[in-house]
Amino acid sequence: MIFISLLSAVTPVFVRTGTDLRLEVKKPVVLKEADLFTWKVNGSVNVVRLAHGGKPIISPNYTSRAELSAQNHSLLLKNVQKRDSGVYRASVTADKDITVAEYSVTVLDPVSGVKLTVKLCSSDSTKVTVICSTEDSLISSTFTCDTQTCSHEGGERAEIITPGASLDVYLENGSAICNHGNQVSSTRDIQKIEDLCRKPEGKSSKLQFDWPVVLCILGFGVFHPHEPKSHFLPFCRPRRHQLQNVFHISTTYMTQCQYRFMFQRVKYPFKFCD
Repeated sequence: MIFISLLSAVTPVFVRTGTDLRLEVKKPVVLKEADLFTWKVNGSVNVVRLAHGGKPIISPNYTSRAELSAQNHSLLLKNVQKRDSGVYRASVTADKDITVAEYSVTVLDPVSGVKLTVKLCSSDSTKVTVICSTEDSLISSTFTCDTQTCSHEGGERAEIITPGASLDVYLENGSAICNHGNQVSSTRDIQKIEDLCRKPEGKSSKLQFDWPVVLCILGFGVFHPHEPKSHFLPFCRPRRHQLQNVFHISTTYMTQCQYRFMFQRVKYPFKFCD
């Protein structure tokens, strides 16, 4: 008689595409004459079989992809692909079949990358709606934030197309985190809440502020009254109507600037451009 502890449940196993998988037999197997040990998938397809006193026979479909350990009868599957998913069962056949190991194997691809973007920000940046998107799924979650904390309000979750994958948005230490994962891999995108609603500065106002200041500095520097005449730099001034058009950029700054130009003109007259 062969005493083997029977397994009462199927063990789930998740494995990443392209990796190797070893399925163990938990209890030692001793084959007697006329006994046959087999690994099968989905109840009928032989992967490998071993008779008492013989050598392992690998099925043609698993040649170079499967190995049987002579020590403990574990099965090694190499470079697994999605087609290798299924229920693998190790059994000893004597007067009847006795199961010594059973696994439900699922081969999964790694999940795709994710991107966290802003859908909507309130005018005072206290409420932000973020979208976490992937190649095959979409989720939208809403967070209400004050100056110190953010609380989750809810969101709308689209159907997850990829089997076994999950897509979640949550808060941690003032950051919104979008996590996409399955049983074999995960990827995430992290954004600070304060950065999500940050508005870029307008370029037009910056230009209106800078140009008059630059003109004033140049004008005052070139015609400074304390510089000796030997250091005088010739200055070609546009005609009055041209100068007026230039200085209309900013009335606030040009009033002061025009005064400085007029003051310098007393000591160092301008030469008008032709």
